[in-house]
Amino acid sequence: MTILAPDRLGKIEKISGPVVIAKGIPDIRIGEVVEVGKERLIGEVVRVLEDHFTIQVYESTVGLKPFEPVYATGKMLVAELGPGLLTSVFDGIQRPLEKVLEITGPFIRRGIKVNPLSRTRKWFFKPVIKKGAKVSPGDIIGEVEETPLISHKIMIPQGTGGVIKEIYEGKYTVSEPIGYIETPEGVNKPLTMLQEWPVRTPRPYHQRLSSEMPLFTGQRVIDTFFPIAKGGAGCIPGGFGTGKTVTLHKISMYSDSEIVIYIGCGERGNEIAEMLMEFPRLKDPKSGRPIIERSIIIANTSNMPVSAREASIYMGVTMAEYYRDMGYNVTLIADSTSRWAEALREISGRLGEMPVERGYPAYLPDRLAEFYERSGRVIPLGNPKREGSVTIIGAVSPPGGDFNEPVTIHTLRFVGTMWALDPELAYRRHFPAINWLRSFSQYAEIVETWWRENIAENFGEYRRRALRLLTVSSEIEAIASVVGEGALPDDQRLFLLVSDILKEGFLRQTALEGEDVFCIPKKQYLLLKMIMDFFDKAYFLIQKNIPIEEIIKLPEVSEMKRVKEDERGMKAVEELYKKVMDSLSALAKKYNVELPW
Repeated sequence: MTILAPDRLGKIEKISGPVVIAKGIPDIRIGEVVEVGKERLIGEVVRVLEDHFTIQVYESTVGLKPFEPVYATGKMLVAELGPGLLTSVFDGIQRPLEKVLEITGPFIRRGIKVNPLSRTRKWFFKPVIKKGAKVSPGDIIGEVEETPLISHKIMIPQGTGGVIKEIYEGKYTVSEPIGYIETPEGVNKPLTMLQEWPVRTPRPYHQRLSSEMPLFTGQRVIDTFFPIAKGGAGCIPGGFGTGKTVTLHKISMYSDSEIVIYIGCGERGNEIAEMLMEFPRLKDPKSGRPIIERSIIIANTSNMPVSAREASIYMGVTMAEYYRDMGYNVTLIADSTSRWAEALREISGRLGEMPVERGYPAYLPDRLAEFYERSGRVIPLGNPKREGSVTIIGAVSPPGGDFNEPVTIHTLRFVGTMWALDPELAYRRHFPAINWLRSFSQYAEIVETWWRENIAENFGEYRRRALRLLTVSSEIEAIASVVGEGALPDDQRLFLLVSDILKEGFLRQTALEGEDVFCIPKKQYLLLKMIMDFFDKAYFLIQKNIPIEEIIKLPEVSEMKRVKEDERGMKAVEELYKKVMDSLSALAKKYNVELPW
């Protein structure tokens, strides 16, 4: 046990749930980590007054009594960063749950302290610089194969620089020296693979770049209609049972980022358990390796202490920035920010702060901004020059599906895309249940350049026309619900027909298994092109007085709804496209209509 100076030892004055008021440490700082009570529960100082200070305790305070000791550590709340993060499952304050399981069994014992990174496991360190090299913060000095999918870049810590006096190759633990650096002051300082970083402070970078490269998720409604860029920020609001978690699971499994960090913040334990079962058996599309080898999971479920939810968000984004600085594209998923905001509300209430909208503290928008603004595509500090990104996607769980509640409203101020989930679609088993009339993306025109250069020059035109068709068809549906579809003119009935094909054959995907779980960009474009070209040519035929019934009874209409699931992939779509065009041409010939194409 560390022996503390008498002025670094305080005592508890008052306890209110996870909030503890203490006194007796005159030089205590806001943000400092303390250990509370005889069990030395982990907490963080959130308020300092003249004669006392307030602690947010990250563990259950049941049984804690006044006058028990409070130990100051002198450290801020930090994340341990180094080899061993990937494949791990942590709680909200970065305790490795697998190690905790070995020590305490299935329930976390209060006051338990375990190093986030193993101090006994050895990693093979391979230097990429030589003795005598001059280095500065962020420079890459070596590599470790953390998993078969990810090479972990060992960087010079922030605040350190100088000349490499020694650099070793071989197997070392994260705490053993892998070399020595001589600082400008002439001090020989050991270098290890372990770094620490305060979680509430964003990691510095050299330059922020615009986000122009789309993050592909394999979900057509997202990638084609409402894309998110690598380095962007997005949210997915929806009421209970609309499919937020399932959609986020699919994004974390199939997105084309190198690293995925999933924060289960106040979510049900069975959802995290499902993810822990699926990730090891699911294969990375590029390498065939298990997806868990490029993933970190932070599990702070609804039955864990509420105050630790608040820390879990910052812990996850700090890890994301660390891998970003290595030059990786990282996707951070927070499920859900509403539960995180509820933790803020509870702590704020116990602190006696003035509530505003629905009891949330006045600084809720500032905290949301702090979190989402840590996304971005950047050039990190150090050599060699590289690019990395952090894409943040947050789930929002508005009570009763009310998008006008404070967390949703304020979140929309700081994100570039919203995938609005619709309970009616969810109840009809339409997955993903993203409403194409309420959702938006500010990245659509930015990432369109990539589609034009890599897929098709006219992609943007097809996308915009399809969205307009869906909007017009929704207005026609409202009229048809009153007068009946049979009373509509043929051109309006065609809008409804093609809208139905778009919904069933393009927007709807399977969430389970098969060809349609993940859709590559080229196939997305071919499906959209087939449906919109069908609309164009069918509309021309209707203008030439060919009855809509002749078009509706074409067998290719139902095939367009099912071809997405054909195991032959793009080949099946290409064959069906030709059949659709041939059928429309045959129909024109039957009615002696000369085609302009």
